[in-house]
Amino acid sequence: MNLTKRLLPAVPLVIFAALAGLFWQRLGSGDASNLPSALIGKAVPDFTLPALSGQTTQDGVAIPGFSKADLTAGHVSLVNIFASWCVPCREEHALLSQLANDDALKAQGLKLYGLAYKDKEANTKAFLTASGNPYQAIGVDGSGRTAIDFGVYGVPETFLVNKDGTIAFKFVGPLSAESLTTILRPQIDKALK
Repeated sequence: MNLTKRLLPAVPLVIFAALAGLFWQRLGSGDASNLPSALIGKAVPDFTLPALSGQTTQDGVAIPGFSKADLTAGHVSLVNIFASWCVPCREEHALLSQLANDDALKAQGLKLYGLAYKDKEANTKAFLTASGNPYQAIGVDGSGRTAIDFGVYGVPETFLVNKDGTIAFKFVGPLSAESLTTILRPQIDKALK
């Protein structure tokens, strides 16, 4: 009986530890890139995003914002949702630049759009100035409404849009060299056919 009285206070701690362990296992076992999207195979949502002010190409031409009409204009599009405050966005940025500079993809008409999610314009500009701008158009989504309409879980996320404006594929999380080669690039190639 004396042993039981001494162990009784430990029961809640043991239960808590078991539940915490189960939660941790479930949390760590999932692959975020496999999160489902109800929009796959459906038209991109209706939206219009203003341009990030003051952004120009090397030729001095203003970089526009974009809308649904741009994604239904007969070319394959990649829409990357990013933010300057997002560390994984910064990590994947070089890979997006690599895609943007791929001459074969450019020749096939792939266009890369950036959606600046809930970010201050000054911070987005500083990020793109320091890291380079891989985007042909940059839309400012200060309220996050357009990202919600796309079904975004968090940043970064990348959507592949077919020539007809339907969402073909969604990649959740930061791109890595491996995921670019084994997951996203085959999806892009499939959409370009």
